[in-house]
Amino acid sequence: MTTTPSAPTGAANIGVVGLAVMGSNLARNLASREGNTVAVFNRSWEKTETLVTEHPEAGFIATKDYAEFAAALQKPRTAIIMVQAGRGTDAVIDELVKVFEPGDIIVDGGNALFTDTIRREAAVRATGINFVGAGISGGEEGALNGPSIMPGGSAEAWVTLKPILESIAAVAEGEPCVTHVGTDGAGHFVKMIHNGIEYVDMQLIAEAYDLLRRVGGLEPAAIAEVFAEWNTGELESYLIEITAEVLRQVDATTGKPLVDVILDQAGAKGTGAWTVQTALDLGVPVSGIAEAVFARSLSSKPAQRAAAASLPGSTQEWQLADRDAFVEDVRRALYASKIIAYSQGFDAIVAGAEQYDWDIKKGDIAKIWRAGCIIRARFLNRITEAYAADPGLVALVTAPYFAEAVAGALPSWRRVVAGAALAGIPTPAFASSLSYYDGLRADRLPAALVQGQRDFFGAHTYKRVDKEGTFHTLWSGDRSEIRADDSH
Repeated sequence: MTTTPSAPTGAANIGVVGLAVMGSNLARNLASREGNTVAVFNRSWEKTETLVTEHPEAGFIATKDYAEFAAALQKPRTAIIMVQAGRGTDAVIDELVKVFEPGDIIVDGGNALFTDTIRREAAVRATGINFVGAGISGGEEGALNGPSIMPGGSAEAWVTLKPILESIAAVAEGEPCVTHVGTDGAGHFVKMIHNGIEYVDMQLIAEAYDLLRRVGGLEPAAIAEVFAEWNTGELESYLIEITAEVLRQVDATTGKPLVDVILDQAGAKGTGAWTVQTALDLGVPVSGIAEAVFARSLSSKPAQRAAAASLPGSTQEWQLADRDAFVEDVRRALYASKIIAYSQGFDAIVAGAEQYDWDIKKGDIAKIWRAGCIIRARFLNRITEAYAADPGLVALVTAPYFAEAVAGALPSWRRVVAGAALAGIPTPAFASSLSYYDGLRADRLPAALVQGQRDFFGAHTYKRVDKEGTFHTLWSGDRSEIRADDSH
């Protein structure tokens, strides 16, 4: 094993712990920016040695242990952890706390669950050290060339971190895609919601592809051109762009479209499920995100799918009079559903901010998602404009631009969802998004009956439309109505 000389004391202004692909790329990004000198440490020396050897231009300061890593950093010391979420993160934090001092900063750049970040921040703060949970989006490419960054933590830590993170973030319209989101776990919370929106965005695109192929009769290469065209208009986004690239790809072994040889079982790493679980706790409907998570779960149940393959469908053939008109219907349905996805996601951000006392500026979040991250899209500027015009906007879809866009898409959206249902083609994200929209605008919902049922079997009480107060019917008695304490 090659050894390294002791690192020079206080030579680096930033350090990175964890040198897998994401950590290595982030370290290279940091090192490429003027004014940054980067100390690096990995539990296995081999990864450190490989990074330093392959990228001598970066001028990395390689360190062998935590003590040497800490000594290599200028005060206040700043370290970014890029390790697997969970116990690995806790282990690294424990080691850094031993060698850091009050005023130093530990940044967790992994995909941590925000409640873990809240716990870690409180524990580390007790030592006088600052702890910052920072959501980093953009994948391997973003880490190297400029991600969208969502840091939480204290205002004190942000003073030190701001110039460093601004130097490496993606840039949109001259503005770095980073902002101080809020205290303790706010950064990881917003990153979690970002990933939830990413789930439904991908599912909606997949449903559009499926309809274009199964109903429109288009082959993957032709669908790629459709998506490329869509990417020049209001649907312009990173995910639309890469969808065209995936659909163009031909498998070298079989000569078939690559999409036809990829097993139709989608994986998931937790952030989508966390978003749905958190939304349930907050009482926020994120039906599109939930259906996207469930669609991945369903795809990954091969035994159940095989057993159900012979079940009757009672379907009707979808007769197309005009294929171009159908393609346009799908495009509009996709755009309307995408608006609902973001509206639900921002609803969750608002609810989380209220629950955890975070001062999250919704317009700023949309701004930092314009470049670097996976859900970057043209219409994010419209979200920023909507919250600038009305900071108290109760639902994004009610903003004039989005309300008008959805209104224009409604006939297409309904045709697509209805046609898919009749033809037996699953469109869970399209359909649930439309149902949510219709529920949101309904003057009265069947929730009245649900509440009556709950009162019957569990004395959960109800309120009336014609007078104040909370009531219960004596269902097991004379069925008279009495005033009661609210037990919703």
